[in-house]
Amino acid sequence: MEFRSCSIIHMLESCFLLLIIFQFAEGYDPVDPNGNITINWDFQTITDVYTVMVRIYNFQLYRHVEPPGWRLSWAWAGDEVIWAMTGAETTEQGNCSRFRGETIPHCCENSPVIVDLPPGTPYNMQVANCCRGGVLSSTTQDPIKYASAFQMVVGNANASNSTVEKPSNFSIGVPGYTCSDAVDVAPSKFRHDNRRTTQALKTWQITCSYSQFRESDHPSCCVSLSTFYNNTIVSCPHCSCGCQSPITAPQCVRQSPFPLNSLFSPLFSIRISPYSSKYRENEQPNFLHLLNATMARRHSLS
Repeated sequence: MEFRSCSIIHMLESCFLLLIIFQFAEGYDPVDPNGNITINWDFQTITDVYTVMVRIYNFQLYRHVEPPGWRLSWAWAGDEVIWAMTGAETTEQGNCSRFRGETIPHCCENSPVIVDLPPGTPYNMQVANCCRGGVLSSTTQDPIKYASAFQMVVGNANASNSTVEKPSNFSIGVPGYTCSDAVDVAPSKFRHDNRRTTQALKTWQITCSYSQFRESDHPSCCVSLSTFYNNTIVSCPHCSCGCQSPITAPQCVRQSPFPLNSLFSPLFSIRISPYSSKYRENEQPNFLHLLNATMARRHSLS
């Protein structure tokens, strides 16, 4: 009877764990459940050739987008082409041989990939909040650099079709993120000089959510204990797990005569790798630091 009860409990625990994994895989981050990257398409003009200001906002508390930055992509619904772009560029122009004359489109790809321009781009090629190499800070670490933007002029290669249709298959181009379809929302409003407010003619919105289970089948470990209160982006320049031994037998730390077994049971014992010692100046890890690192280490091994 006791054995049967234990089996039932074990089965329920397994089902609960699978339920959590599937929930996280759909784009849920338990550290920041309400955080996301929001993309707004704000229409400035709508004719047979329309102008759109695309704005990317990182509404996550602590997770930022590091170099090489975002790579926004989508699939056009029809024969759209990008005639001009400011503040960003497409990685490929595509086949524009059907166009004649001195002016040809910036991009004729059906699934364009857009990247941010680098810092130092000439002013006549910039728009506000562009040209940071695709890097997005978080709202907590830098509330000024959490947004990116670019402007594009879009037309239809079929001159008889002037219908504005929503693209599909959006991607932010950063591992771990999945993006929704474009939906109609209330037009964005913009404040000018604290006196006048303007608004877009119409706005489409796309939401991209992060899940560590989508980022990797085997999530890596990056221990950066000062990230949550540091005033700059704390990156992991090398590695924290699997970098001390050959790839056939990866280990997080080198063997040393000073393990932390005095604080934890053998199941939970850890050692801090040389690349995870990112503390404030003259700061030593306390019990909470070690406990957090222990749980992260245990999760990476599970």
